[in-house]
Amino acid sequence: MKTIGLIGGVSWESTKEYYRIINEIVRHRMGKYHSAEILLYSLDFQVIRDSNWQQIGKLLTNKAILLEKAGADCVLICANTLHKVFKVVQNSVSIPVLHIADPLGKAIKREGFHKVGLLGTKTTMEENFYQKRLKEKFNIDVLIPPKAEREMVDKIIFNELVTGKIKKYSREIYYSIMYELIEQGAEGIVLGCTEIPLLIEQKDVRIPLFDTTKFHAEAAVEFALDE
Repeated sequence: MKTIGLIGGVSWESTKEYYRIINEIVRHRMGKYHSAEILLYSLDFQVIRDSNWQQIGKLLTNKAILLEKAGADCVLICANTLHKVFKVVQNSVSIPVLHIADPLGKAIKREGFHKVGLLGTKTTMEENFYQKRLKEKFNIDVLIPPKAEREMVDKIIFNELVTGKIKKYSREIYYSIMYELIEQGAEGIVLGCTEIPLLIEQKDVRIPLFDTTKFHAEAAVEFALDE
């Protein structure tokens, strides 16, 4: 089994889901008492929030290097938004950094979908680093909510979800925005922030959902167990 390196803490509320999902999949696939070999560098999220993108790139690069030196065979950045500096991090290490959008794109293609709605932080929704990768690698078009709804989605992430607050009213807001995207032609909805699955689950809605946390964790296991 290869060792999985996680850069987490952004936020730790979603990072604990990575740890849980990865270990559950390993136990299911290997049986008995098996669990994953994981190295986790958990960041201080406040430092991330107080930093600019150049500083964030340097910080994540440093942590990826430390994980490689500690014996990690791959690295996962446990946040969609921080993939804005993915190339900087990947160029700093010789081991693969598994991009969160790649297993997502494969999952969308398996469903035969070509257009999806995206919920995430304002950075993820409004900048092209995420949408561009889905379009160029998988020919998937992305729809995003209008400006006012984007701000609402972002506010709920940072004012509630990253601090572990789960509110029914906020869930209803997300439902409404998702259905609007479906009416605009989205065949499914990408939960493009690793905290959103804490609020929204597939069992609660009829809309096809794509949980980036789950797909990213599955990709880590596939890498770790690939012989």
